[in-house]
Amino acid sequence: MRRKRVLLLSEGFGSGHTRAAYALSENLRQLHPGIQTRVMELGSFLHPTLARWVFSAYRKTVSSQPKLYGKLYRFQYKKPLNPLTQLALHRIFYAQTSQLISRLQPDTIVCTHPFPSIVVSRLKRAGLNVPLCTVITDYDVHGTWISPEVNKYLVSSQQVKIKLMKRGVDQRRIDITGIPVHPSFRQSPDKEDLRLRLGLNPLPTVMVMGGGWGLIGSDTLLTSMTQWKEELQFIFCFGNNGKALERCMQDSRFQHPNIKLIGYTNEIDKLMEVSDLLVTKPGGMTCSEGLAKGIPMLFYEPIPGQEEKNMQFFIESGCAELIKREETIHRRFKELTEYGAELQEQREMKRRNAQTGWESDYSAIIWSLLQKEEQQSV
Repeated sequence: MRRKRVLLLSEGFGSGHTRAAYALSENLRQLHPGIQTRVMELGSFLHPTLARWVFSAYRKTVSSQPKLYGKLYRFQYKKPLNPLTQLALHRIFYAQTSQLISRLQPDTIVCTHPFPSIVVSRLKRAGLNVPLCTVITDYDVHGTWISPEVNKYLVSSQQVKIKLMKRGVDQRRIDITGIPVHPSFRQSPDKEDLRLRLGLNPLPTVMVMGGGWGLIGSDTLLTSMTQWKEELQFIFCFGNNGKALERCMQDSRFQHPNIKLIGYTNEIDKLMEVSDLLVTKPGGMTCSEGLAKGIPMLFYEPIPGQEEKNMQFFIESGCAELIKREETIHRRFKELTEYGAELQEQREMKRRNAQTGWESDYSAIIWSLLQKEEQQSV
């Protein structure tokens, strides 16, 4: 009997969509070892050169013109892509998707970015008979995610479910699961062992993310944080942004035993585990990983659009605070030095709530789609 196959499609507009796909793939294989999964950034696979140019242009727009990006986001907020735009997207970028699916023969397709979801939906209208599951990787729902051909939506919160229902999606097609995170973010390894292995000091630790796109924060923000380098330890994560990493390595503010500068790493889960506070931009995936770890978060400079919606959700949930002025940083850092034990107890409670609070398990839902597809084919 042929093993069940799940094709997970993402895109490279930021790393979060693809991290969600890999997290879901790992969860599926752990739950059902007989499943075959394949994760693919669809546009990059079909047109690697064109994709690099598109993603680079996107990053530059988001970084240098966030207000313009916000206007574009709001303009399309309540509307799916019109048929002409969908056709252009398919012809330019995704024309070979049908052949790819025929070759891989998946039993279910899971999309963690709206573009592949749009393309597969279009193929389903043309006769493709494969269940489509779409994972919305933010704490809001943009119009481009919505299509009547989607068999199941996996969403982050009750608020997102309500928004989908208001836009005509049957509630039976929506499950609240949270955003998929890798199983390692649900583990609780020994912190002392981790500190020793990572070469860290036994101090209250602040982890700073967002450097991959050159968004590590304003110069004023960095100065305010590094003033605390005698009392606190800092881990700055730069992702693939080698230029920003090199620039900070030459900056005297960062030349201190309590400051660690890190490029790309696969150990974000471990770094979050040994950290006591996360300073980050409110991307859906990073926030979900932080939520799974129970780590309190400080947000800076949210990009207009989905990051603002993510920020609103986490602030209202009591898991995060927006940095509005320098005083916010100094107040929170002072709390780390004075109330470390109490804050750790609060964190453990948030971690437990995060691990038991979702209404459904995403891996089990996708497995049920596979079973339904099998029953229909008998």
